[in-house]
Amino acid sequence: MSGKTGPEHLFNPATEMEASGTMLGTKINIPALLPQGPAKEWLEQRRATIRPWTNFLDQRRFGKPRNFGELCKRLVRNVEYFQSNYVFVFLGLIVYCLITSPLLLIALAVYFGACYIIYLKTQQSQLVIFGRELSTAHQYGLAGCVSFPFFWLAGAGSVVFWLLGATLVVIGSHAAFHELESGETDELQMEPV
Repeated sequence: MSGKTGPEHLFNPATEMEASGTMLGTKINIPALLPQGPAKEWLEQRRATIRPWTNFLDQRRFGKPRNFGELCKRLVRNVEYFQSNYVFVFLGLIVYCLITSPLLLIALAVYFGACYIIYLKTQQSQLVIFGRELSTAHQYGLAGCVSFPFFWLAGAGSVVFWLLGATLVVIGSHAAFHELESGETDELQMEPV
């Protein structure tokens, strides 16, 4: 192995291929695309605490709770136990929304394109409108105002509410019907209502 772990390794897999002798040994490190900082640390923490997907999706582990107390206990424990898995389910729903809504993709492209243009312009000099210099925050707010009609036409508001509802239904039903691990059932005893 070449020992490189940064973004240059991601875009130059030939060094890895030469070292291992095959392309199958190449690993793509997606978080290397993220900038250093809290977002990368948070994503790394989520990846480190993810539970096995076979356990998460095992159909034999699903069953109807006996009473309301068990339902509440399952919700609390499963949301805590599968928290990282649920984050990736949420991200998958976001990707689904983006793929199925081409207008939303166009609106996002307009917004990120405007942000990129602002970024390039601020590298050269500050933006001046009506003789007044705008701060970077005001410039990104202006990009949001420019792209707002595109988001409105794409129905971004309804997408946000659909995403929240679908997330609550999918995660809530999984957490409610997935049986607890055998060691977890004895820790918290709730009386049936």
